[in-house]
Amino acid sequence: MIYLASDHGGYQLKKFLETYLTTQLNQKVEDLGPKKYEETDDYTDYAPLVGKAVVRNRGSLGILICGSGHGICIAANKIKGVRASIGYSIEGAELARRDDDVNVLCLAGRILSEEHAAAIVKKFLETKLRIDSNRYTRRLEKIKEIEESNL
Repeated sequence: MIYLASDHGGYQLKKFLETYLTTQLNQKVEDLGPKKYEETDDYTDYAPLVGKAVVRNRGSLGILICGSGHGICIAANKIKGVRASIGYSIEGAELARRDDDVNVLCLAGRILSEEHAAAIVKKFLETKLRIDSNRYTRRLEKIKEIEESNL
């Protein structure tokens, strides 16, 4: 399952990606909002919805979109168990999944073209965690330790 949400700055790209994911990539998608464009939609309202859904449903992924990708990524990373990263490029999304087991991809709705965003999402979804090196596992464990110690 892929959980999808945006704020007002990412709404148009979210609608495009929802169609792309379901029709071109045959993915199961749940749109967690907003359901219609509202100038008052804030990323802080939607990032927790996707983050909590991803953590609750092991093996699922999330895609969040705001104007720059930054704010929604910061908000998503406040949810315990979320490893969110900005998808600034195809290679960046691949590295985020492969090396850091990122489970929420954040995109810049005001910066990325639909075609570039689709290519980033496709690479993110087809990339698996790297398991050929203990250093990546060690680093992920250290991230969990940081998260657990954070008061």
